[in-house]
Amino acid sequence: MIRKVQRIVFLSLLAVIWSIQGSFGCTNFIISKGATIDGSTMITYAADSHTLYGELYYQPAQDFPAGSLRDIYEWDTGKFLGRIPQLAHTNSVVGNMNEFQVSIGETTFGGREVLFKQSGAIMDYGSLIYVALQRAKTAREAIEVMTNLVEKYGYASEGESFSISDPNEVWILEMIGKGEGEKGAVWVAQRIPDGYISGHANQARITTFPMNDPANCLFAKDVISFAREKGWFDGKNTEFSFSDIYAPVDFSGARFSDARVFAGFNKVYSGMKQYEEYALGNVKHGGENKFPSNRMPLWVKPDKKLTVQDVMGMMRDHYEGTALDMTKDIGAGPFKLPYRWRPLTFKVDSASYVNERAISTQQTGFSFVAQSRSWLPNPIGGILWFGVDDTYSTCYVPMYCGITQIPECFKVGNGDLLTFSETSAFWAFNVVSNFAYLRYDAMIPDVLKVQKNLEDKFVAYTPSVDMAAQSLWNSGKKAETLQFLTDYSVNQANGMTIEWKKLAQFLFVKFMDGNIKKEKNGVFERTETGMPQNPDQPGYSDWWKKVIVDGTGDHLKMLGEPSH
Repeated sequence: MIRKVQRIVFLSLLAVIWSIQGSFGCTNFIISKGATIDGSTMITYAADSHTLYGELYYQPAQDFPAGSLRDIYEWDTGKFLGRIPQLAHTNSVVGNMNEFQVSIGETTFGGREVLFKQSGAIMDYGSLIYVALQRAKTAREAIEVMTNLVEKYGYASEGESFSISDPNEVWILEMIGKGEGEKGAVWVAQRIPDGYISGHANQARITTFPMNDPANCLFAKDVISFAREKGWFDGKNTEFSFSDIYAPVDFSGARFSDARVFAGFNKVYSGMKQYEEYALGNVKHGGENKFPSNRMPLWVKPDKKLTVQDVMGMMRDHYEGTALDMTKDIGAGPFKLPYRWRPLTFKVDSASYVNERAISTQQTGFSFVAQSRSWLPNPIGGILWFGVDDTYSTCYVPMYCGITQIPECFKVGNGDLLTFSETSAFWAFNVVSNFAYLRYDAMIPDVLKVQKNLEDKFVAYTPSVDMAAQSLWNSGKKAETLQFLTDYSVNQANGMTIEWKKLAQFLFVKFMDGNIKKEKNGVFERTETGMPQNPDQPGYSDWWKKVIVDGTGDHLKMLGEPSH
């Protein structure tokens, strides 16, 4: 009975976590084995919401008696949807990675509104993710679990793109329900070719797909016939485009969503310039083709093989160096702030305008890079590089998938969005980022310096930690291995949080009152008598001064000469 109560509490907490994310707020990249320098696979995920509190949840492996049922709660509302049979044994899950190094992320693309509601459906997108992680040992098994569940119990969500990985394969699965009076979903899953990368960000990405290649493409048997029945498609099967039929791209889909995929690709692939106009929202239709003619490809081959830090870098972007660069227009203010406070659109004189939606955004609750490594035992091979708050200024710390305890700084219930906690990483990182937003171009270098020092240390330590853990594992000390990995992960995360609190104090002292105090290597300079050196007062840039004068005319103009 105690276990059942604990499980209900856990599921309820997760339901709250997912319900507050909202739709259209996430970004994923998918990195194949052949595209990485060490042969690992990776997926990324940023969970973005203005009401999401960043935590790392954990579900241990469990055994259940025959006939047990699993309660399913809708992730967006916490509403009870129904029950499905429970397995005799479930996998342990740390965040979005299970003990077999299988990871799943998602982004909501919505799609045709008529397909959203399905009365009696039990499986929503969030439940699909965590049930699959508890049941699957490979990415293919996860796809099978997810698609079988919606076929049997119905699909209770809008259109979703899922990133699914294991140590050898990476897939994108796109799914949308069949609407009222129907049951289940239509879907397509494609394996990302070895050596390539993919991504999705709240816009369906799969267009045409091979129909006789089950090693690399799986799909619902009625994915095309269902569209024909609805009158949405009447062409040849080979011309069928999942995205263009079930979730057509428009200005918003390109500018707010696919533009983020463009930006991430642009950081590692030099051939993205040709898609910049599309990223700006200029969706073109060529000739008689009713589908857009200038869409980005589903996958690209990076210019070089990627490290885990390269992939972290893909998650840190404000469109720098592109036509959407958020540091270049007047909205960045005098300190080149690459963020725009919401709402996402605004009107002036009846015309509508946009605030860019970048990968790095202020409202991120948590993000991760899930790395799976086939040459190591599963508990050691899987690392969830986990961070909270804004991806640009977060620090990704390694959480091995074999851990059996969550660090205090990431624990569910250690504070919430309305309750400040001194031991919470989410609050420590938000204090730093929100202070840095005030004078961004001056402060962000200090933040990135600490970030780099810590992440470089974590990456440098990884081979030694792997070796020590593998030595324990090979000698038959499996419990000791898991405890070693747990102690290491917990210590690094809690230590990182302490360092971030020190960074907050340093930034406050250095930048208070609009001054910039003099310091060298983190030590503030004093006079011979121990007084602070006179601080720098850099003021504003010349271009911003001109903006002020143009906007105020002679209102601020001095009359006569200054008296001192």
